[in-house]
Amino acid sequence: MSEPTKPSRDALIALERAHVWPPYTSRDKHEQHEPLVIVEAEGSWLTDHDGRRYFDAIGSWWTCTLGHRHPRLVHRVKEQSDRLFHVAAGGNTHPEIALLARELAAVAPKGLTRMHFSDDGSTSIEVATKIAFQYWQQNGRPARRRFVALAGAYHGDTLAAMSLASIEEFRGTFGPLLFEIHRAPHPSEVGGWDRVLEEVTRTMRAHGDEIAALVVEPLVQGASGMRMHPPEVLRALHALTREIDTFFVADEVFTGYGRTGSMWACERAGVVPDLLCTAKGFTAGVLPMAATIASERVYDGFSGGASRALMHGHTFCGHALGAAVAREVLAIYRDEEVLEGIAPRADRIAAWTERLASIEGVSGHRALGMIGAIDLGDVGYGGTGLGQRVAERARERGVLLRPLGDTIYVTPRLNVPMDELGWLLDTVEDVVRTTTRS
Repeated sequence: MSEPTKPSRDALIALERAHVWPPYTSRDKHEQHEPLVIVEAEGSWLTDHDGRRYFDAIGSWWTCTLGHRHPRLVHRVKEQSDRLFHVAAGGNTHPEIALLARELAAVAPKGLTRMHFSDDGSTSIEVATKIAFQYWQQNGRPARRRFVALAGAYHGDTLAAMSLASIEEFRGTFGPLLFEIHRAPHPSEVGGWDRVLEEVTRTMRAHGDEIAALVVEPLVQGASGMRMHPPEVLRALHALTREIDTFFVADEVFTGYGRTGSMWACERAGVVPDLLCTAKGFTAGVLPMAATIASERVYDGFSGGASRALMHGHTFCGHALGAAVAREVLAIYRDEEVLEGIAPRADRIAAWTERLASIEGVSGHRALGMIGAIDLGDVGYGGTGLGQRVAERARERGVLLRPLGDTIYVTPRLNVPMDELGWLLDTVEDVVRTTTRS
């Protein structure tokens, strides 16, 4: 029997335009944009329909922490598929989820021992907000209905997650559907982080009886332009939650699993949250899966009859195939000493941002762990178009970037070979230099 004819690139794009509704894309842009048609990936590289390779400098939206098609993950998917894909979590369990819960508790910040498994980062945040709200409703403090979040925050695209976020491009349209929160001032305003802490302190002390939780992306606000804050800010925010006895929620969807140089960004500040949300690197980009990790204190607040049960669950909660992959990710981190290998790569990225800071037109630079970012204008989604021009020229050179407005960043896989990392950084540097001169 002859092999079926492979559809042409143009035919595939026509089909995509006819039937797919892509994320963050208007109809007009969808019909005009020429997407890459990716047919294969391995390690740091994506291959398109015509056989051209591109370095995945953003880890496919920050998920592929171990690169594409790590052989052990490929094998684990095949192995688990021979036994069990999925079973409903209500009233059932299976070996992979029980073992994953134990192994995740072993690497979670000390004291976080209870795992609620879901399917993506937005959902993990949604679960955390529901846990915090319901806890206080049924444990003697029903007035605690409000949340505190930082300016520049992004926590996902479900309604609770958007309520917590402050990036107008994501939440503006849905304003009437969102709940009100206490929002800190922006650190770019007069007073910087000192003023942020002053305002959050004032708010939490004045309204402590109504605050269900403080929700923070520890150390790095990814979607708002890789904005970073020092560990002492995180420690001060955590201390405020201890002072008024409310919950500290760490959104580690992006920052967790080694992205900042340690397993969790919270570790770099020496704080332990009450609830921690993880996704993206959780299965290293292989399958959609997430977890909301809670302390025993939080879990104990749901003791009692059926009316006190956590009112959240969905069809794919505790997916067996996803759990098997998540377990293998943790095993690879241990066996291949992934976290131990970050320091020299992080130094290389930090030195790269320092070099780029000397380029005329670069207005800011920063690095932390496996994150390096430079600004070619204001931080945020406004942009002048320069960031997009850099991305287009980088793509011509075989590098896939996704700028945040005029902020150019790299978030390669944590185990990227040093020679590949050097090539990536040199190529992007050359593109930035030539683009800012033109």
